[in-house]
Amino acid sequence: MALHTLRKVTMAVLAPAMAIGATVSLASAPASAAVWNTCDQWGNTTLNGYTLYNNIWGSGAGSQCIWANSGTNWGVNANHPNTGGIKSYPNSKKVINKSITSLGSLSSNYNVSVPSSGAYNTSYDIWDTDYDYEIMLWVNKTGAVGPLGTSQGNVTLGGHTWTVYKGTNGANEVFSFVRTSNSSSGSVNILPILKWIKDTKGWFGNETIGDVQFGFEITSSSGGLNFTTNNLTVSSS
Repeated sequence: MALHTLRKVTMAVLAPAMAIGATVSLASAPASAAVWNTCDQWGNTTLNGYTLYNNIWGSGAGSQCIWANSGTNWGVNANHPNTGGIKSYPNSKKVINKSITSLGSLSSNYNVSVPSSGAYNTSYDIWDTDYDYEIMLWVNKTGAVGPLGTSQGNVTLGGHTWTVYKGTNGANEVFSFVRTSNSSSGSVNILPILKWIKDTKGWFGNETIGDVQFGFEITSSSGGLNFTTNNLTVSSS
């Protein structure tokens, strides 16, 4: 999971030099891509308040194409070899830019269709504006994947029961909440999770939450697998 830190760089800055140097083989995007699609390694666009990234950031990646009907209805076809290590994190991002104490609410609804094979997780990736802290919420996982750090036990927060992991990748601290059973749809009340980290555990202070991302962290999808976000909403006040 140490390579996970590389995604932060590609998410924060889509460097032109990286885009020019990208050599990723192409796959065909599905016909449902009514609004936008791309097979570019760092391909991105903004639709109705959400930013979509193809985000093929890991070494040894194969092909991956992303399509979107909107910022809240999108998917990817990915064909990454079974060689270990995270290959990509295609995602949809909503910018928040509010401190924890100034947030009255922060919640999300999700509905996904994911394959029964391969190795991946479906997760929220939440960042402070300085990228010092990363909070991951895994709502489902398949195959040989696991979070960074050591287990801190179980906690019930935001409408789900999670096993919590705490670790660091050398660039930032990572707090991973892994749902104790897989879910393909539901609602997550994110703000109580942030307050639990801040107030109950004291693992960070009154951070300003920058991005709430939701997507698929793919390690392998040999032969080509489809991952679909049927619906996603991120709401804050």
